[in-house]
Amino acid sequence: MFFGFGITFFVANMGSQAGKSHFLVTDNDSVGIVELKGIISDAEPALDQLLQFRLSKSVKAVVVRIDSPGGAVGASQEIFSEIVRLNKVKPVVASMGSVAASGGFYAAIGAGKIVASPGTLTGSMGVIFKFPNLEEIFQKIGYRDEVIKSGKLKDIGSPSRPLTDEERELLQGLLDEVHEQFIRDIAQSRNLPEEDVRKVADGRVFSGETAKNLGLIDQLGNFNDAVSLAAKLAGMETETPTLVYPEDDGLSFFKMLAEQNASSLLRGIVSRNPILSFE
Repeated sequence: MFFGFGITFFVANMGSQAGKSHFLVTDNDSVGIVELKGIISDAEPALDQLLQFRLSKSVKAVVVRIDSPGGAVGASQEIFSEIVRLNKVKPVVASMGSVAASGGFYAAIGAGKIVASPGTLTGSMGVIFKFPNLEEIFQKIGYRDEVIKSGKLKDIGSPSRPLTDEERELLQGLLDEVHEQFIRDIAQSRNLPEEDVRKVADGRVFSGETAKNLGLIDQLGNFNDAVSLAAKLAGMETETPTLVYPEDDGLSFFKMLAEQNASSLLRGIVSRNPILSFE
């Protein structure tokens, strides 16, 4: 299941945030920076960073820098919940980059304040489930599935046949349920009527400027503005506090190669493992 924008994110990238995070140590009051970039497929690295900053006595506020088109529903909701938990302890400001849509937007609304550029692409409040239908191709090459299953819905989404009406109805119900969860959390987090949110939660994308007019973000600005706001909310005397980032493991190039390999692998298996996504 994915929150996403424009593509099926399970195929695009799997390991974009893999591995534990290590933090630079400082005795000064500081602002922690959590970066949420690319496809959201694994919540654990972000959860680890958020937890460490929540427990740190020197980190007085946190900025979550988001440049993500979305990703897995479960992972996006986990990160949202952890940001909400952190915001109860110390100020959290979400800073939107070029794109903070769907699952990226879901994560952002967990923060106490949201800052975006006028041209940031955000919104895309919808859910999608994609299945490839390769029935005609299989017929041409003489391929046929022999399926033995314990229940009539066990092979739902099989690429060798179209969905039945019953299967389509079941999946639509699942999508609608998750969509309502999304709408509810937006309404509660942004203090908006659910009906107002529902009117624009149809998958459309907004600019940062439009999002502000709709009450979906708090102010227009860049990353530095978000840092200054976080420092102000924490009662810090400076607008340019010390920033604390997760320590770079020095393996960025090799991680990039691993991500590309993971992407290629996932393209080969996605037909057997469709993912519900926010797009």
